[in-house]
Amino acid sequence: MKFWDQAFDIAGYKYGTQPNAFLREQAHRLPAHGQVLVPGDGEGRNGVWLATQGHTVLSVDGSAVGLAKARALAQQQGVPLATEQADLAAWAPAPGSYDAVVLTYVHFPSAQRAAIHQRLQQALRPGGWLLLEAFHPLQLQHTSGGPKDPDMLYTLEQLRGDFAGQLHETLGWEGPLTLDEGPGHQGPAHVVRWLGQAL
Repeated sequence: MKFWDQAFDIAGYKYGTQPNAFLREQAHRLPAHGQVLVPGDGEGRNGVWLATQGHTVLSVDGSAVGLAKARALAQQQGVPLATEQADLAAWAPAPGSYDAVVLTYVHFPSAQRAAIHQRLQQALRPGGWLLLEAFHPLQLQHTSGGPKDPDMLYTLEQLRGDFAGQLHETLGWEGPLTLDEGPGHQGPAHVVRWLGQAL
């Protein structure tokens, strides 16, 4: 996690302090005062925003630097935020314990991706939501962020395979958009968005 400790060890917030646009757009689906898990929450922009909406949030990340900034942001916003430092490749949440799992720009190698996604979706209660936004392989044409390794990038077909039979797809989309998320995500991008509900 040294890479992310170094990435987050900057003045200000690498991806800003505002929530991801797709999360903000879809958050109305979450039950009031829900239990929300935010794996790979980094500096906490999504977890803290969800807390300001009245949810009980656990932000999990491998970077101690990122989580410290998340706690500072929560304090600044005057909301509680639980944090846990963990390697998501090995970490497993308690099954059936969350109303939503929010994954924004959390990329895993193909050898690990499906198993990690399986563990995370099992954390959902019946009717719970999984929201995901990540970079598509065509992101390699852009300079607005994301892994440079094609193996770490996701297609809609891959995500549908990961969640098939467990979650009902409400929205699936891949295409271009323009990012404005702090200095780390700026400009034209190619992403995949997926939203599903636990059966």
